[in-house]
Amino acid sequence: MTFNTIILLLLAIAFAGGLSFFQYFYKSKVRSKTYFGLAFLRFLSIFGILLLLINPIISRKTFEILKTPLPIVFDNSSSIRDLKATYVSNQLFEKLNDNSDLKNKFEIQNYAVDSEFKNVESQDSITYNGKQSQFDLISKNLKSNYKNQSYPTIFISDGNQTKGADFVFSFDKDNKIFPIIVGDTTKYLDLRIGQINANQYAFHKNKFPVEVFLNYSGSQTISANFEISQGTTILNKQSISFSKSKKSEIVNLLLPANKIGIQQFTVKITSNQVEKNTYNNYKKFVVEVLELKSEIAMISSINHPDLGALKRSIETNAQRKVTIFKPNEIKEISKYSTLILYQPNTDFKAIFETIKNSKVGALIITGTSTDYNFLNQQQEQVNFIMSSQKEDFLCRFEPNFNLYAQENIGFEKFPPLENLYGTITLTQNATVLLSSQIRNVSTNQPLLAFSENQGARTAYLFGENSWKWRSQSFMDAKSFDKFDIFIDKIIQFLSTNNSKKSLVVKHQRFYNSGDAIEIEAEYFNKNYELDQNARLTISVTNTKNKQTKKYDFLKSNTSFKVNLDGLDAGTYNFSVKELNSNSTYSSNFEILDFEIEKQFVHADVEKMNQLAQQTNGAAF
Repeated sequence: MTFNTIILLLLAIAFAGGLSFFQYFYKSKVRSKTYFGLAFLRFLSIFGILLLLINPIISRKTFEILKTPLPIVFDNSSSIRDLKATYVSNQLFEKLNDNSDLKNKFEIQNYAVDSEFKNVESQDSITYNGKQSQFDLISKNLKSNYKNQSYPTIFISDGNQTKGADFVFSFDKDNKIFPIIVGDTTKYLDLRIGQINANQYAFHKNKFPVEVFLNYSGSQTISANFEISQGTTILNKQSISFSKSKKSEIVNLLLPANKIGIQQFTVKITSNQVEKNTYNNYKKFVVEVLELKSEIAMISSINHPDLGALKRSIETNAQRKVTIFKPNEIKEISKYSTLILYQPNTDFKAIFETIKNSKVGALIITGTSTDYNFLNQQQEQVNFIMSSQKEDFLCRFEPNFNLYAQENIGFEKFPPLENLYGTITLTQNATVLLSSQIRNVSTNQPLLAFSENQGARTAYLFGENSWKWRSQSFMDAKSFDKFDIFIDKIIQFLSTNNSKKSLVVKHQRFYNSGDAIEIEAEYFNKNYELDQNARLTISVTNTKNKQTKKYDFLKSNTSFKVNLDGLDAGTYNFSVKELNSNSTYSSNFEILDFEIEKQFVHADVEKMNQLAQQTNGAAF
């Protein structure tokens, strides 16, 4: 409060007191308690008004010491245990957290990282049982925890990462990183199978590509024996040399798909040298050999980028092959499981007649080049009254869509589709997945709809430029996967003409040990509506020891899911049951004996030193 303000307050007190005295006691002989009370109230009212006019500000200064955050991140993966570094890591936990100098200067917070990033309350929370190492999670989570703050970080690890982006380049240079390298840093002679790239599916009597990355750690020149086998049959065998200057080799092969079903292959690399770790000399992979590839015909009389984008999306599923035709080029329509008719016009007349007779599933995409009068004549599900004016239509996801499970992948953020302005009316029973709007105004008209008539399934997409959707999906998720799965589900619905199943279960045929094992299920009632009140359980049996475990499914937004992490390697039979209706689904899967954290024989000193240099820190 300033000196002037104090003077004004004193003057206000004097003025209020003087005025009250003048009004009640000046030349008055009455001195009763009532007069004194009234005079005091008059004083308070006048002084209160003056106080509001003066508006004094009373300020107070307080000081608080804020310590700089010091996150200490511990590698919680099993490679720490395999490299016999758990004792050292635990000792570091005690010494760093009990150090009085650090406590006085920093606000210490402990974290652990494997495939997840989590807070650590005590040393017992660090178990060294993590099946994966994803160190790029450190920078992402620390940025979120310490927004707009500068902080150093201590990172205690062997530097061996198995998942995610390269952690060396994920940290900001503004925050120094001090890596403490634990584990054996001695470099031993070691041959290792780094990565195997193979398609999940192959087709019978074809050949499928396999790419194998081989790594060598050592200083001497050696010759290694490389082979791929299936059971007792050796499919490929060759000799590969390594030296101090040649540390890696890529082997590309074409293997035959001679048997239908799940086929397991073993990759092996050996030499006459003694190795400390031979676990990483073997690796298995599985390919499911399919009897037939699903063929899809895309028919268009114009050229448009939508065609290429849809073809790429559909063919990400190796079970599908897309061929693009002009309307007069396609001959045997019956050989195709699904037809995509892009902006139909009068050239499509013969194709529509064939669809009516064969009841093949079709995706009809309209746009500014579509002949809507012709389309009104060829089908009865939708009626078009269109003008010649072009318009941009945004989309809105319909959460009540129930033909199959589809999550909202950010449809509202997608660019608009272009179409002619007009009225689109669904004349038969149809289910809308996406509705349209012009800017923020809903048109109450569909943008993507599905119908089924006497076993024939049809989908309508009312607008062109869906290639922009795929691009936007990539920008949002850094991957095409969400959009490609969205298109794949449309094709799957159109190509399926069998009777509807009440219980649908989705799962992989094989998993690597340590991978997330998640099984998804959907249950539909008699009206084929998704039943959110279903009670689903799963019984999993190991075929070798006959041990059985039971789990309950948990409800998610559009389906039910169960996590089976922790199962040992082996083959499992499982059965899913809906308890209210007793509907069941049975199948099997296999967990391959492969633990990626056991691949390492020493700590990655180079990576940790590089991390310290990148952030101007220091490695220990």
